[in-house]
Amino acid sequence: MSVMRKLRILALMDKDLVPPDSIEGLTDEEIEPWKMEYDVTAALHNLGHEVHSLGVKDELGIIRRTIDELKPHIIFNLLEEFAGEAIYDQNVVSYLELRRIAYTGCNPRGMMLARDKALSKQILSYHRIRVPEFTVFPRGRAIRRPNRMQFPLIVKSLIEEASMGISQASIVDDDDKLKERVTFVHERIGTDAIAEQYIEGRELYVGVLGNYRLQLFPIWEMMFTKMPQDVPRIATAKVKWDMKYQKKMGIKTQAAKDLSPEINNHINKLCKRIYRYLGLSGYARMDFRLTEDGKLYVLEANPNPQLAYGEDFAESAEAAGISYEELIQRIVSLGLRRGHESLNQ
Repeated sequence: MSVMRKLRILALMDKDLVPPDSIEGLTDEEIEPWKMEYDVTAALHNLGHEVHSLGVKDELGIIRRTIDELKPHIIFNLLEEFAGEAIYDQNVVSYLELRRIAYTGCNPRGMMLARDKALSKQILSYHRIRVPEFTVFPRGRAIRRPNRMQFPLIVKSLIEEASMGISQASIVDDDDKLKERVTFVHERIGTDAIAEQYIEGRELYVGVLGNYRLQLFPIWEMMFTKMPQDVPRIATAKVKWDMKYQKKMGIKTQAAKDLSPEINNHINKLCKRIYRYLGLSGYARMDFRLTEDGKLYVLEANPNPQLAYGEDFAESAEAAGISYEELIQRIVSLGLRRGHESLNQ
């Protein structure tokens, strides 16, 4: 794929996830932690861009100095946390906006609204979009279940992503287990907890690309082909990140089959509404549950989802006729366009 213009791109990523120049001789398990960072920067190189990777931990100064020295045309934002806090990455993006520098992915306001699982559900409920019933358990407060919350419930971190802290034990069916799991999130994950109504059904994902004009990728589904019938089908941390467990349980994602035209149309319309209500930009992934009786629940909207080659976002883009390198180039172009529009407001 040819590039109209060679760009100087600064790729921001976690300091521990800066990939080596070559992956020759490495196993899939060794590559997995920084596969996304490697895939994205390799694609940018292949597109003909000048790419510089910068590992960041807890200091804005290194970002400022590198920007001043390099003067990049755009920042490719691959940060998933800052100073060990998942929600602080939005503050780095706010800093880039203050510097009037173009960047890829979601704007800080959209990140803030979508990352808070309770706040995003409140916004969507206001707009009459169906979400699971939920309640928040802040740290330092008594753990009391409201009467309206009926079991089974699933307990998660209020703000962490990538299924952090989610396991089969996250699904609880009595008050003792609820208290135990909320305490686990408070003490082990270090965040407030949210308990949601557990929705039995198909797990569906939709990739969305764009700022104002949106492109939706084909609806994707997580399949649990070898999972025992009595085990809930949920995207635990092991399901998402443990390759041996994935093979053992036959876990894979693929284009969703046998969805009625009405459900397809409903999902696509919902995705656009959610994207705009939460003020998202760049690219995102919407997560749904579809029950046997056809009810659709929005679980989450994920700004800046996993971009690794072969992951569901890139796979669904390819199913829409967009190669991996073209996808990365479009994300860059959207960042440049939004940066230009912001500068001219």
